[in-house]
Amino acid sequence: MSPNSSVAVVTGAARGFGREIARRLLARGHRVIITDLDADAVTATAAELAASGGDVTAIVADARSAADHRRVAAVAAELGPVTVWVNNAGVLRSGRAWGQPEQDQVLMVDVNVMGVVHGSRAAVELMREHGGHLLNIASMSAHGPVPGLAVYAATKSAVLTFSTSLQGDLDLARVPIRVHALCPDAADTALVRDEQASPDVAILFSQRTLLTPGAVADAAVALLDGRRVVRSLPTHRAGLMRLGSLLPRVALPVLALLRSRGDRRRIRS
Repeated sequence: MSPNSSVAVVTGAARGFGREIARRLLARGHRVIITDLDADAVTATAAELAASGGDVTAIVADARSAADHRRVAAVAAELGPVTVWVNNAGVLRSGRAWGQPEQDQVLMVDVNVMGVVHGSRAAVELMREHGGHLLNIASMSAHGPVPGLAVYAATKSAVLTFSTSLQGDLDLARVPIRVHALCPDAADTALVRDEQASPDVAILFSQRTLLTPGAVADAAVALLDGRRVVRSLPTHRAGLMRLGSLLPRVALPVLALLRSRGDRRRIRS
């Protein structure tokens, strides 16, 4: 994708992946709209990004609200042709499924699943005539079982399946939009660090090092240069996770060992 004056929207972009994805889209010449529910944080991030010379607009919006997505889409359409929409907003709450507060489970479903559905619908309406790229941020946990994060994993699995199914619908309807789903492993973001005190997130620390937000953003933006629908980062971890889905009786004891290793790293890091 060559530098241009088209518009890109990134949800949940006050920090973490979203902020770094927005930074890279600005470097590619896009006018960028960043959204977040945290008004102070999204305003501060917009100011930081604009200081580097980028054209960035901050909008306070709730990913759970279809109306908010439509409002963001209306602002984006006024700025120019929208060619990129990134559904990045997400939340993580750890805990065993039978013991988690109900409000935490509802929050994850509303933000992680319905936020992507609402955002994708708004993006398709914006780009269906001229085409573009819709990028949904899923997770490595989309590929298989993640003890301690069952509800979170279920929401990210839904994002992955929704994304691939949506591409099929768009192809059948001959709508020139490419859908991409990125499935990164655990990264060093507030999303993970805010839950680090809980042993239920131990498996997230089972890799040698957490990914950096920059590495995830690089992989995300690279997807916009092609037609690839799903990318996992790193690839070898996705294979292990898929094995867990195909052969859970074999894989679950292995995951328990990984969780023990991750718990030691969780405590040290």
